[in-house]
Amino acid sequence: MENAVVLDVRPDLEAGQEPFHKIMEAVDGLGPNQALVLIAPFEPRPLYKVLGAKGFDHRTEENEDGDWRITFFRRKPTSAPEPTQAQ
Repeated sequence: MENAVVLDVRPDLEAGQEPFHKIMEAVDGLGPNQALVLIAPFEPRPLYKVLGAKGFDHRTEENEDGDWRITFFRRKPTSAPEPTQAQ
């Protein structure tokens, strides 16, 4: 994806380190049109809810080697129908 920040957390997890703080820093540093591509050895399902609350959707792919590539991107704003005015 164009304008994406790639974060591979596999080395952190292999070293026994929790990458949540690093992931959140990357998310907080994203520009308005940037996405985060997260590479992990498992599907980080709890992260979907956390980032969903921050306005992100995701696309998930499992690679042939068993690793996961998750792209988090900002939801497009939905245009609400304009209220009808009584006359």
